[in-house]
Amino acid sequence: MQHIERWLNLLSGCSAAGLTIAISAVSLNGQTPAAPNSGAAPEPLNWTTQQDHQNMKDQLGIEALRPGPSGRAGATNAANYDPAKANPYPDLPDPLTLKTGRKVTTADMWWKLRRPEIVEDFEREVIGRVPKNVPKVTWTITTQAIDRVVGAVPVVAKQLEGYVDNSACPSIEVKIQMTLVTPANAKSPVPVLMMFGGFGGGGFPRRPGEPAPAPRGGFDGGNFADPPSTEQLIAAGWGYATISPGSIQADNGAGLTKGIIGLVNQGKPRKPDDWGALCAWAWGAARGLDYLQTDPTVDARKVGIEGVSRFGKAALVAMAFEPRFAVALVGSSGEGGAKLHRRNFGEAVENLTGSGEYHWMAGNFLKYGAAESSFGSRKAGDLPVDAHELIALCAPRLTFISYGVPERGDANWLDQQGSYMATVAAGPVFRLLGARDIGEKEDYRTAKMPPVNTSLLDGELAWRQHDGGHEDRSNMKHFIAWANRFIKHTPPAAASVK
Repeated sequence: MQHIERWLNLLSGCSAAGLTIAISAVSLNGQTPAAPNSGAAPEPLNWTTQQDHQNMKDQLGIEALRPGPSGRAGATNAANYDPAKANPYPDLPDPLTLKTGRKVTTADMWWKLRRPEIVEDFEREVIGRVPKNVPKVTWTITTQAIDRVVGAVPVVAKQLEGYVDNSACPSIEVKIQMTLVTPANAKSPVPVLMMFGGFGGGGFPRRPGEPAPAPRGGFDGGNFADPPSTEQLIAAGWGYATISPGSIQADNGAGLTKGIIGLVNQGKPRKPDDWGALCAWAWGAARGLDYLQTDPTVDARKVGIEGVSRFGKAALVAMAFEPRFAVALVGSSGEGGAKLHRRNFGEAVENLTGSGEYHWMAGNFLKYGAAESSFGSRKAGDLPVDAHELIALCAPRLTFISYGVPERGDANWLDQQGSYMATVAAGPVFRLLGARDIGEKEDYRTAKMPPVNTSLLDGELAWRQHDGGHEDRSNMKHFIAWANRFIKHTPPAAASVK
């Protein structure tokens, strides 16, 4: 546990001097303010998703992409769910072998040599690069209330807006929406879990006596014997922040010439190694963290990131690339998240290269779905990295991989088994850095998921498949208790987290 303490000691917070705080984008790959454009303000291209997708194919010399498998049973191109056919590429890239073939045997070699190689591969081929000239963000508290409750606990709630400098392209506005909620009676700064949201409940808390809001979510199949995640967090003496991904970057290809990606590109199309929406959402979370580190109610060394489904993918990217996040809860993230790209089971690389999901990824990722192109055909096995290495980039920090069960709505499409294999395969990096993994030293190629509701929570890398659906509320109490042990947070006496 000493390495976690050392990690936390590297991070420090500061007090907010006022309600409006100008924060430059100084982390997540070193962004700096953009210089104003002295010429006429450009107008963003107003392309459809199909036009933007075709443009990227043209840039890459791709004539045809393989269609992604269908999640509909009986379809002509139905997804594979036969375990015997699931591993056409059984051998994964070794996260502890340099490209020269030299083995990584020390933490120093990991940080100085191997980790930069993996980061470069992910940025170039998978998620894209955060530009160097992302503009600064100015955070403003637009609403603050002290007369609110979450469950029965009094809280202080703040609605915030992060205005991104758009002087280089005034026709594109980006205003990041975030809510921060902390226990009113806390005697010291509290840990905070930032949650990708913007849908359902979990927004601004209610006044005492008002009806409770709808549960936070947007996904089905929760174990509603458990209180909402926000209530569990507040009862345990944590705070939470909800950040709206759509206020950062739209969740479609037509939006790539708008949002933060379009703003930086001044309304022009992406280049092949430009960032996609997952990376943009992660960048927005890091900018939210910039503010949280100035808020006196927040313990700046103990801020986590959470998300489910596509936002679980974004949470994993944020954890991997923003070192100030101390802990992550990665819920049902599937392909593009914790699932191995090389697994032929459920959703596949070809789904992410199609027009429905390509905007999450770097343009270069389309190459791995190419059937006909100027460079031939490429497949998942040609990727230089895989999901286990994305998990490994989080090491040695606290990383909890969460899934539900197909019977309750966490579909086989997500490939829980493939994500378990990736978690096992990431373990050697955690161990090299002095952390503990999930405790299963088995070969990832033959690793089998433990029974549902088995908690592998003894290490900084954790796994638990709950018996709920496409949500992580059913794992929240386990996450809180696990995280508390490592960050040394003692819940209030009345907390019911067990």
